[in-house]
Amino acid sequence: MSVDTEVPARTGNRVAAILVSLALAGNNAASYVLSLAAARILAPGAFGELSSLLAVLVIGVVPAMGLQTVVALRVARSPSLSQGSLFALGLVTSAIVATTALTLSPLLVLLLHLGSLAPALLVTAALGPLTLLGVFHGLLQGSHRFAVLSGLIALEGVGKVGGSLAGLVISGSPTGALAGTAIGSLAVVVAGWQICGRPRPRWADRHGGEVLHTAQAMLALVLLVNLDLVLARHTLPSSQAGEYALGAIVTKIAYWLPQAVGVLVLPRFAVSDRRRRVLPVALAVCGCLDALVLLVSLVLGPSLLAVIGGAKYTGSTMPVWPFALAGSMLALVQILLYARLADGDRRVTVLMWSAVGVEALLITTWLHGSPTQVVTAAACTAGALAAAGALLELRPRRSESPPQ
Repeated sequence: MSVDTEVPARTGNRVAAILVSLALAGNNAASYVLSLAAARILAPGAFGELSSLLAVLVIGVVPAMGLQTVVALRVARSPSLSQGSLFALGLVTSAIVATTALTLSPLLVLLLHLGSLAPALLVTAALGPLTLLGVFHGLLQGSHRFAVLSGLIALEGVGKVGGSLAGLVISGSPTGALAGTAIGSLAVVVAGWQICGRPRPRWADRHGGEVLHTAQAMLALVLLVNLDLVLARHTLPSSQAGEYALGAIVTKIAYWLPQAVGVLVLPRFAVSDRRRRVLPVALAVCGCLDALVLLVSLVLGPSLLAVIGGAKYTGSTMPVWPFALAGSMLALVQILLYARLADGDRRVTVLMWSAVGVEALLITTWLHGSPTQVVTAAACTAGALAAAGALLELRPRRSESPPQ
């Protein structure tokens, strides 16, 4: 009897993992389509502006990732836990994120050389609902409603990215695209609230410190994936920043391509013996997948920019392979980060934030004379971080191995 009951559960878990992975892959593909459309519709300077603002938006939703993790863990441990208290936690976190973004809006205008305050305010308008969405993701994930979770993830892509595309096509401007992002995100949050049973806030239980702690390592990784694009917008001339934004699409492809690997191996990393067996395989699979991206970027060279962005980039001489290399190194960093977090190693968080500081220092003080210099700084930082993460993984093995 026990065998018969376990098999359907395992099969269901596999199907659920496939559904969630497909939904995440669909969201990434939709974001890629948005970048392609923006590159063809907007002038290089406007494309660079929109890309840098979308990168800020990606960084800004990191608290939602931490919120989702905390909510999912609490629901999994206590299925009878009141959804109202978790919904209240989401409302508080969302309000803090939105208030912080609103306060920093004038600084964002200066940092990214925006023509007006409107795009920065629209980023704030999108961040509020996107943060709250983390609660609904966590409620579904913690209660093992993975099929519904995959549907909500897919709906998020339709609402957020679809809204951005609609706003971009209608207005032909970054401001219009961000307005569509904000409207679509709000619609998805309303749908998530409906799906999760329309919870009402209860203000008795608070876990804000837990959310903050969980989000730290994820924030450092997200910053590393997007920091070079933001700093390129700040340090390079407008036309070069737009060209860099196009090259950053290759970085994102290399980083996104092995995402399913992390989803599948993370549960196995929780067991030390399994982690030691699975980690080399996971790193090898990531390396093989990203080798394809690197090979294509080497063969096509700068002509790949014209394939992605259209005829106006035909004369570009910017090499593309360093962008593929940077994304590949970041994919390896992600796998190594999961392995160290599963082992409870807090040194990796310090290491991640040190890498953020090093990259920012390199680009702002030295390597910002051309797009190639900026991406070189990003690739070297990610490569050094991957090597350091592997070293952290090897050291415990040596200390734990029995004497000969």
